[in-house]
Amino acid sequence: MRQQPAQFAPFRQRMADEGLADLFIAHFAHYYQKLLGGDDGLLRESDIRPVESLDNAERLSPHLARIGRAAVGRAVIIKLNGGLGTSMGLTGPKSLLVVKEGLTFLDIIARQAIGIGAPLLLMNSFATDAQSLAVLGRYPQLQRDHLPLSFCQHKQPKVNATDFSPAAWPDDPELEWCPPGHGDIYTALVTSGMLDRLLAAGYEYAFVSNADNLGAVLDPGILGYMVDKRLPFLMEVADRTEADRKGGHLARRPDGGLLLREIAQCPAGDMDAFQDIGRHRYFNTNNLWLHLPTLRDTLEARDHELDLPMIRNRKTVDPRDPDSTPVYQLETAMGSAIAVFRGAEAIRVPRVRFAPVKKTDDLLAVRSDAYLLTPDYGVVLDPARRGQPPGVELDAAYYRFVNDLDCCFPAGAPSLRDCDRLRVEGQFEFGPRVVLRGDVVLRNDPDQCLVVPAGLTLTDAVWPAEAVRPANAVRTPCQTR
Repeated sequence: MRQQPAQFAPFRQRMADEGLADLFIAHFAHYYQKLLGGDDGLLRESDIRPVESLDNAERLSPHLARIGRAAVGRAVIIKLNGGLGTSMGLTGPKSLLVVKEGLTFLDIIARQAIGIGAPLLLMNSFATDAQSLAVLGRYPQLQRDHLPLSFCQHKQPKVNATDFSPAAWPDDPELEWCPPGHGDIYTALVTSGMLDRLLAAGYEYAFVSNADNLGAVLDPGILGYMVDKRLPFLMEVADRTEADRKGGHLARRPDGGLLLREIAQCPAGDMDAFQDIGRHRYFNTNNLWLHLPTLRDTLEARDHELDLPMIRNRKTVDPRDPDSTPVYQLETAMGSAIAVFRGAEAIRVPRVRFAPVKKTDDLLAVRSDAYLLTPDYGVVLDPARRGQPPGVELDAAYYRFVNDLDCCFPAGAPSLRDCDRLRVEGQFEFGPRVVLRGDVVLRNDPDQCLVVPAGLTLTDAVWPAEAVRPANAVRTPCQTR
């Protein structure tokens, strides 16, 4: 056991009282010591190099797909499923949100896994485990090799930013704890016993992705690429656009090895270079491929500490109260492990493999006819869109939460199949069979709700024009009904 600083004693006691594993307590102590030592987790522009080019997943040979299909029996699908969707007004697992044709994220994920023929594992939080497993219980076909369907990520104390003591918040003690970031997957696989169980059952590869990214489906061609090249670790990256300027990007160390830099790791003086999408061309989709025997061997060789770069997030202990105690949340990103494994690589993938639902704007687009649910339960853009999703911007004052979205779209999403951009300012109640094409703006006065009539078609328009404002079309605002 690694030596722990004296100041860590109250953290160790608090974590032991919660029943957390000794291995994870030592892991948190490692990062706490970094905090005490002044480690800011920053990666400076002068210490990295741009990535010029990568192999393209869209140009892989059919031979690699055949190799991948032959290896599916040795692969497992892991979905990160710890989120509650609080930013969208949800109180339960985000993955239980209905997204397409009456199916939730988890229904779609389960049916994908059954069709592929690979085991499905959820990395849940303690808050999402029971409800998520209840949904998977509808799918007995998921039970394979006596494997559990989930393992849980850890939780850790928030750190008082003033004196580095455990944060205290008696009004709601649960707010004294936080998740350690998805970099926790490597430790959680060990402490849960899941890594050993997978290896004992003969599984060699894991495809890991976020549960809210319905574009992340196990691809035989990419699996074949990993198998053929005998890679220990593979990251899927996509081309950065203006919308991705604040997202983490791929880079190289001076020795040529790959690394991942998140925006929280960028010094303020390097922010222009960080957001230069011509210089740093690729972002991490958080779709990762792991060679499980290599992961086990690497963890054992390093005393189960991968020493991923620390992300020091400064927040308040109650995120809803900006005047509450300032704290640090010490996190790691699972993609940063690309710098740990000798021979790790990245591969460029099409944007369709990155379709996360982070806001109600994304949810409305996915629920619309711009996206299709395929017979094998893929959620894909309509081919006529040529890989370009509609840009949706909903007024956060009225549509931020899912219940508000459902209230304002009682007949479901409008047709967005031929819509390039939709911007909604103010509150509207959409009738059925509304069709939006091209660039459409809907603009309404504050504090009133205007009805969009059934069957309305708008093409490259601002609606309503004052001269044609529909009579008797004002409703009581949705939120006050």
